[in-house]
Amino acid sequence: MKWIASIFGIGYIRKGGGTVAAAFAAFIWWLLFRDHGALWAWQIALTVATTLLGVWAGNVVEKDWGKDSYRVVIDEVAGMFISVLFIPVDWRWLLIGFVLFRFFDIAKPLFIRRMEAFKGGWGVMLDDVLAGVYANIILQVIVVLFNNCCF
Repeated sequence: MKWIASIFGIGYIRKGGGTVAAAFAAFIWWLLFRDHGALWAWQIALTVATTLLGVWAGNVVEKDWGKDSYRVVIDEVAGMFISVLFIPVDWRWLLIGFVLFRFFDIAKPLFIRRMEAFKGGWGVMLDDVLAGVYANIILQVIVVLFNNCCF
């Protein structure tokens, strides 16, 4: 379970593990969906499965690692997936989504920090879920405004 929570050991990176995990998620998203157009059902399924797996893993590893350990980075993967859900799969949009997600995840504005108060795996996951939602909303607006003129 620690292997899943830490995304194959990425979480053991003391500084920047969350950033590496989010970059890994963007790369996986690009690999899976770049040539297949809008496979939204698969994107939703992957995102929901990752989020629920993260809640479960967060509950399990909390006993050994404590509340919201830096080693748990599956939350960053789920948050990054949410950031780019329903966005055209292009490296430029993924990069912008990555930057937006990391901003919201690190700064924790607009009630994001309050999500950490939830118990167990939900407290681990919900702040990143909300950061991903905010990043996605902004990215949706950017795509609508700039997709035809710049990309």
